[in-house]
Amino acid sequence: MQWSLVARAPPFLFALVAKRCNSPEMTTFLRHPRSGVRLAALVAVALLGACAGDRDPSTGEPSFYRNLAQKDAQVDSASAASMISGYRVNNGLTPVSVDPELMKLAQAQADAMAGRDKLDHNVVRSFNDRLRQQGYHARMAAENIGAGYHTLAEAFSGWRDSPPHRANMLLDGATRMGIASAYAPSSKFKVFWALILATPDDRRS
Repeated sequence: MQWSLVARAPPFLFALVAKRCNSPEMTTFLRHPRSGVRLAALVAVALLGACAGDRDPSTGEPSFYRNLAQKDAQVDSASAASMISGYRVNNGLTPVSVDPELMKLAQAQADAMAGRDKLDHNVVRSFNDRLRQQGYHARMAAENIGAGYHTLAEAFSGWRDSPPHRANMLLDGATRMGIASAYAPSSKFKVFWALILATPDDRRS
């Protein structure tokens, strides 16, 4: 069954930034949530550079339009990295590449929110604690979460059109990213999202 945009529960977003400066601790800034339906068509400019490899072979459509509100659906991380990198480069910033460790962190966060049907950075533990527990050393890291978006294109558009989430996607100096979605069939949101961008601290690697 295909859902129309007007029939879906309104998507919600939260953004969080953690910074490491000269202190061994990170300072966390929690941004205010913003909700609202976002149309996939709004990302048309960012998607013009998509290549044939970004298409879903089973349907022939671009993977960023793939409906993730179904069992075993997974977001195309390469397509997401290409989309976000293009947006960053267009704004004079460095591109980002997929980081396996950040992918694990993002997936754990998305799964935890889906399992509890709760949109919250601290659904299990704080962002800072999750980074430390994973042993991921970053000079700066940012996390966006969301719920209710059924495609990568919609999630990207929602983050892009929200000032604090846009600021996270345009995190100056970020070079790595991880992204994940998790399907929650019993939730009104159906899909939960987590996106992490970071600047690794190579001095501690």
